[in-house]
Amino acid sequence: MGKKKGLTYKEAGVDTRAADAIAEEIGRQAKTTYGPEVLGGVGGFAGLFSLGGEARMFRGQYTDPVLVACTDGVGTKLKVAFALDRHDTVGIDLVAMSVNDLVVQGAEPLFFLDYIATAKKKPETIAALIRGIVEGCHQSRCALLGGETAELPDLYAPGEYDLAGFCVGVVERDKVIDGSKVIPGDVVIGIHSTGLHSNGYSLVRKALFDRAKMDLRSPVAELGCTLGEELLKPTKIYAQAIRKVLSHYKVKEIVKALANITGSGMPGNIPRTIPNGLAVRIRKGSWQVPPVFKLVQEAGEIEETEMYDTFNMGIGMTLVCPEFNANAIRGTLKGAGCGSDIIGVVEAASDAKAEAVVKIE
Repeated sequence: MGKKKGLTYKEAGVDTRAADAIAEEIGRQAKTTYGPEVLGGVGGFAGLFSLGGEARMFRGQYTDPVLVACTDGVGTKLKVAFALDRHDTVGIDLVAMSVNDLVVQGAEPLFFLDYIATAKKKPETIAALIRGIVEGCHQSRCALLGGETAELPDLYAPGEYDLAGFCVGVVERDKVIDGSKVIPGDVVIGIHSTGLHSNGYSLVRKALFDRAKMDLRSPVAELGCTLGEELLKPTKIYAQAIRKVLSHYKVKEIVKALANITGSGMPGNIPRTIPNGLAVRIRKGSWQVPPVFKLVQEAGEIEETEMYDTFNMGIGMTLVCPEFNANAIRGTLKGAGCGSDIIGVVEAASDAKAEAVVKIE
């Protein structure tokens, strides 16, 4: 009776040689995001980023730099990518979700890392994901410093994956934007989103697919594209636009608060950047809500309050500043490719100790 042949890792579902080939392609693409501050390259046990010398981060002449870090994912928007077998946009979403959280602190993105977990590494899928991540890094002007691609056949269904992203940035200590300078009379600029971005997709899928039985590949007249194309529009990255605005006000603290409008919408995110004792009054109709939101609302028979509590409703980021400076800031945003409107005003609350609130009227 012969000896049984021993198992191999490949027979258990993980092909390390194929993974090595994928890693080489990732390294090639990642290098396109590097500046002189990146030491070495992808392939080591960790990425190296210089904080001195010719490092790009010091073009702002930081004297008391503070590191800023955040992490996020893409959520169930990935289910749309799986259904269409299109994976070249969700990598942009991944970068955007972290970078947009970082820039609202006034920080400059420095580097990004990704984590991709999948049942089986399909080279074409991984390559598409990395193309999107690299594009997001280019838009953010940060380096893709490293990451991990894990093959986990017992945790994920065939053809599916999950994404996580991690971003580190820097800001001068006395330039941190924390909302503490906001006062009654300041106005709220709403910077336009590109649509749903990457939030609320569990409700979107329930409304459009389970209730309305809509087809991802069908053109939708009011959207001007197929439903799938609309749902996979990548999240807008605001890093360059915000950097240009802040560069105009290096001395005066004109930009008093920024909020990334993600899950929980404006009511859940703006108060995180406004001091207690204040209320923000948002005026409906002061900006154009993209048609995808009406489509979702009607398909799911969703109450308007629930829409504002779940989605960005066409406003991807808000900026609080003095009324006098609002139009100049809007002009700078327009020059950086971001449309905007003045959508609200800051008021004193009836109770000076009350938590900040948003009133949408």
